[in-house]
Amino acid sequence: MAGGEGAAAATAAAEGSEAGKGGSYDGKCVFCRIARREEPGTALLSSEYEDLTCFRDCRPGAPHHYLVVPVEHMGNCKTLKKEHIPLVKRMMEVGKAVLQRNNFSDLNDVRMGFHWPPFCSISHLHLHVLAPASQLGFLSRLFYRINSYWFITAEQLIERLQTENATS
Repeated sequence: MAGGEGAAAATAAAEGSEAGKGGSYDGKCVFCRIARREEPGTALLSSEYEDLTCFRDCRPGAPHHYLVVPVEHMGNCKTLKKEHIPLVKRMMEVGKAVLQRNNFSDLNDVRMGFHWPPFCSISHLHLHVLAPASQLGFLSRLFYRINSYWFITAEQLIERLQTENATS
């Protein structure tokens, strides 16, 4: 193990990584704390993947507004690479499953995506799952606008990751 990797592992351990709770952890990150059940006011919704968690957005932009986040601390969507495409797809699966478990079945009326930096309020990767998209209010239509420079759909992100890495 190179010196830098050893130092990174020691730092992660010092910051609170625990066995069975994922790797990287930032105790200052609210999403890291939520994912580890350290924020008592936030109920976690079940996820079929141990490395992902889901919860309701504290400022909902739609009747169903959930956030799907990796348990392990990851940067924003701009830091992702081609190898993260399966992660994004699994995040989408979790979002769809949570909607269906909450009696929302019209998956054609859903908006899933990420805020593009610098328009991220939290620097931990998180997928917004909003439904029904047809009922977004004025501000929500603005905040979660498709083809804007501040919001990218999950499908657009996957396409971008495939394209950028194919040309590199």
